[in-house]
Amino acid sequence: MTLAHFLAVNPPYWVETLTKIGIGLVAVLLPTGALVYLFLFKMMSFMQSRLGPMEAGPYGQLQLLAEFGKFLQKEDIFPSKADRFVFAAAPFVVLVSTFMLVLVLPAGPDTHFIDLNTGIYFAMAVSSISVIGILMAGWGSASKYSLLGGIRAAGQLIAYELPLVLSVVGVVIMAGTLNMKGIVAAQADFGVWFIIPQFLGFLIFLVAIQAELTQPPFDMPVAESELVTGYLTEYSGIRFLLFFIGEFATAAVFSAIGATLFLGGWTIPFVDANAEIMDYIGPLVLAGKMILIAFLIFWFRITYPRFREDQLQRLAWKFLIPLSLFNIVVTAIFKVVF
Repeated sequence: MTLAHFLAVNPPYWVETLTKIGIGLVAVLLPTGALVYLFLFKMMSFMQSRLGPMEAGPYGQLQLLAEFGKFLQKEDIFPSKADRFVFAAAPFVVLVSTFMLVLVLPAGPDTHFIDLNTGIYFAMAVSSISVIGILMAGWGSASKYSLLGGIRAAGQLIAYELPLVLSVVGVVIMAGTLNMKGIVAAQADFGVWFIIPQFLGFLIFLVAIQAELTQPPFDMPVAESELVTGYLTEYSGIRFLLFFIGEFATAAVFSAIGATLFLGGWTIPFVDANAEIMDYIGPLVLAGKMILIAFLIFWFRITYPRFREDQLQRLAWKFLIPLSLFNIVVTAIFKVVF
């Protein structure tokens, strides 16, 4: 039974709410754990000619549970001069932005939480909330390292929000809608995924995601050699774990959004996108495409060294933004002509 079929029987409000919360937690935490195990524990290890975690469970498969238990046992420390409320709330603000992104992500014809006509607009808007959480962490920690890391993160995320949003505009022009399901349907009607006509937009989207996640080579806000760990310096225990979960959960959700925009979402070539069976296998198809995009993200993370701050800003303002504007102009011309 899909979520739509369950809601069709009109369950009590509290049952419906708890069901949606449970499915939302699974939709965020399960892909997050998969990315950590597949890419951080194993792929990174293989690329560096080592095995990675091997002791906890068969082939290290329970290492995630061991790490979770370790962080739960650690003391939750508040710096003496910290703003306790701001310091404590920051990781939850980051997580909220990730969970809000899942709301508009369709995994099948009737498998979704909400179907907004402005779904991609909503997704791009709420993705910016994480900047507030990072600034809260930097300010609330009462540490110069954390404050510098928070300011760097804000400058970086603001710079790369522009190419991220502009890279999506080409897809919206081609699809003629801001609705996420409509974008998937448009790719099914075109008979070609948008990654082919929007390959430049896809590349810009990938780079912007990498910067949004503050992962190497865009990890200036947490540069260990300069800022200890930036805005995370004063965090410990469960709150540090929440930031860690937020980073990888956001990577998973953005990968799923990229798969929806550029790889046809839940659709399979030569199979009706609205067939009832797609409500059951659609989430698996979307998960497979998400893993493919996440592989590219973590491949770049493992491969490239950290940018300098001036190089990072120059890439956004002098290259990515002009290229994304060029992509929009070319897409609009082809849309009008053809």
